[in-house]
Amino acid sequence: MEEIRILVADDEKEIRDLLKKYLERELYQVDVVANGEEVLQACHQHSYNLLLLDLMMPKLDGIEVCRRIRATSNVPILMLTAKDQEVDKVLGLGIGADDYLTKPFSINEVIARVKALIRRYLVLGSEESTTEHTSITYPHLTIDRKKYNITVHGQDIPLTAKEFELLTFLASHPEQVFTKTQLFRNVWGSSYIEDDNTVMVHIRKLRKKIERDPSNPVFIQTVWGIGYKFVGEHDEKG
Repeated sequence: MEEIRILVADDEKEIRDLLKKYLERELYQVDVVANGEEVLQACHQHSYNLLLLDLMMPKLDGIEVCRRIRATSNVPILMLTAKDQEVDKVLGLGIGADDYLTKPFSINEVIARVKALIRRYLVLGSEESTTEHTSITYPHLTIDRKKYNITVHGQDIPLTAKEFELLTFLASHPEQVFTKTQLFRNVWGSSYIEDDNTVMVHIRKLRKKIERDPSNPVFIQTVWGIGYKFVGEHDEKG
């Protein structure tokens, strides 16, 4: 597999140096920057497989950087935050971050999260198990699991990693109703704090991207008082 390149962004030199040291021990190529503007410059100059972004960076904070990155890229993002309030974590995930860690963190936990993100979004994305179908196809919607992209009405639609996972999970279970908690546990996993807002934010963003009329959704429908379901006549599988 080709070399994995990671960008670490934190205004504290000690943290930058620590993360760089231990990530390089895992044989990753690591670049470090100190503020949000430098993140955007680095991403313009290089192609990264993973970003570690501090939430409270100078010039541009991690949330604004994440928003800008997400406008053009689906690169996995691990958010680092010194704030312990749940709203900050949910907000960070809601705008496109794939995972978060609260400072002070264990370096072993950072490495574990990094490996999980890389394995999920890079290795499995390019080496799908032969026992699984590589695509899910409905009229006007195709989800390509191997290439990790979707097309709607023939147009490629960029999704964040979590948006892709959420859509794939729902589309894999057509007409089945899931509560917010069930979606949360299946898509985000037990390491996350159960907060309905996270699911709602991602559903809203998905609808804006894949629905012609987000206020009258065709694919992802609300089952009032229960949760959500994916609706669509299954066309074929790849």
